[in-house]
Amino acid sequence: MGAVAGSDSTSIAERAAEAALAGLIEKGQPIADLAVVFVSAAHAQAIGRIGEAIMRRLAPRAIIAMAGEGVISGRTELEATPAVSLLAASLPGVAISPFAAEEMPAGLRGQPEEHYDHHELDLAAVADAVGMSVGHRGTLIFADPLSGPIDPVLHAISRARVMCSPGGAGPASSHSSVSQSGDDPAGRRGPIFGALGSASGKLGGNTLLLNGRMYDRGYVGMSFSGAVRLDALVSQGCRMIGPNTVVTSAKGQIIRRLGGRPALEALHDLIEPMDDAKRQQAVQGLMIGRVIDEYKERFGPGDYLIRNVVGVVEKDGSLVVAEPVPVGTTVRFAVRDADAADADLAMLLDGQSLHGPPEGALLISCNARGSRLFKTMHHDAAAVQRAFAEPPAGEQLAKAGAPAGPAALVPLAGVFAAGEIGPVGDGVFVHGQSACVVTIRARPA
Repeated sequence: MGAVAGSDSTSIAERAAEAALAGLIEKGQPIADLAVVFVSAAHAQAIGRIGEAIMRRLAPRAIIAMAGEGVISGRTELEATPAVSLLAASLPGVAISPFAAEEMPAGLRGQPEEHYDHHELDLAAVADAVGMSVGHRGTLIFADPLSGPIDPVLHAISRARVMCSPGGAGPASSHSSVSQSGDDPAGRRGPIFGALGSASGKLGGNTLLLNGRMYDRGYVGMSFSGAVRLDALVSQGCRMIGPNTVVTSAKGQIIRRLGGRPALEALHDLIEPMDDAKRQQAVQGLMIGRVIDEYKERFGPGDYLIRNVVGVVEKDGSLVVAEPVPVGTTVRFAVRDADAADADLAMLLDGQSLHGPPEGALLISCNARGSRLFKTMHHDAAAVQRAFAEPPAGEQLAKAGAPAGPAALVPLAGVFAAGEIGPVGDGVFVHGQSACVVTIRARPA
């Protein structure tokens, strides 16, 4: 990994590439097959020059980049600093298949006026365009959130992924499906993960780069197959409140009744007994989670897709949420909460730590997290590093004081995003308020 702050785009890109190359050489792998690059908003329009500088230094087989509000490297989160963060990887035995929106089948090119009909979609054509194969291990996607809808694209790629899993079986990698024994089942579906650019609120401001070509709209991505294992976990930034209930009347984004009662009445009865602090927390950051897999006997925090409650219709007691919620859906209210976000991320990382430190990691953190949510700086990046830190040697434990020298870091690069792409159950969705962590490990081809 390499991260450099500064205002000279070319200079900081070269220095980041040199740092990453030094890390590869130290591991005895001087060839960079892949470069994943994140640039802060200040360098968004220079992403092409940054990519060229990195390609000159590293000569990777593939390079992908996106601009965000801030970048992450190692255990450091640079929220409002002009900077570049880079993760370089040597991937022997791994096929990398790049793709862009323009190469996708009609209806999936990320244009607002496009018509998407999943019944007519040729899934084989989608799998071919994305570069999926029977050995598919995962797909990374970076997208501009302003130029067109990404949800239909994710839905289509997720459906096409089934074709690449032996027998069409095996869950996608998510926090609930990570093997506790460290194995990698043959039928396990590779995760789909990524980020929405957050560098600008204007069309054309969220730049992307794929193998030397710059884009200011649409999406770009890469699929991986072969001797690599990718695991993706999504940690929500909220605390669930109240009981599960069923949507009994709804139209589009308007929930009219919950459990046969007006939705606003059900919410009022939940909030009213709270103390002032918790009630204020609910009023300021109310969300609702809908269960993705209704067939599960019990639902944990990771089984819900979280969406904001964006308004109320007082005349009929309805709630307006950020996306349609069908009748019959199980839902539960939630509130934005730093303590719950901290505990959830730590729990999910504990599961991953059973496999030992990964060779590298990506961290996609919502731009509403960082110092906007937590009291301490660098929260999510530090949590990842803490989870995989090697314990001190026995002789060090026997001595007074802390072990000498800093703990080795997992090579990590990341970005503060306007949306985090990652799994819930066996589906893939755009999240908000979350942190998506992707671990990279070698596996037999």
